[in-house]
Amino acid sequence: MVELLPLTDIEPQTVEDLLDAAFGPDRFGRTAYRIREGVDAVPALSFALVDDAALIGTIQCWPVAHRSADGVATPLVMVGPVAVRPDVQGGGHGRALMAHMLDAAESRADGALMMIGDPEYYGRFFGFAADATGAWDLPGPFERRRLLARATNGHALPTGAGMIGPR
Repeated sequence: MVELLPLTDIEPQTVEDLLDAAFGPDRFGRTAYRIREGVDAVPALSFALVDDAALIGTIQCWPVAHRSADGVATPLVMVGPVAVRPDVQGGGHGRALMAHMLDAAESRADGALMMIGDPEYYGRFFGFAADATGAWDLPGPFERRRLLARATNGHALPTGAGMIGPR
């Protein structure tokens, strides 16, 4: 039986093992890790997908901010990683995790959502777009078209230039 649980219910090493399997052990060098460096995931927006007591997927969200040149910080929530165990990928598990998180974000997110991801997938199925992120910068290499955002829970997207980093 597949069930969605708070990620805090899962042993942290089990989550790390799943992330290694999904993204490889070199994942820590990615720009996404620099953005959220030194902060803990948001428990109310981070979930696990479990099938017969085995972890098959996770989604984590992180408190980050858009900092403009004049020092104004706008809270954001960074979505990801969304990870599914390689042997069960393609079965809709990632979509289920995203949909569950988005439902929770509608009442619990304390900022608009942002992510680095495939615009064709996350735009088509979840309403993320790069329209507002063109002047945003990240602390590492990234493809501009993959820097996506979406307003949620009454939080508008910041506009204009700014650096994305941990809160």
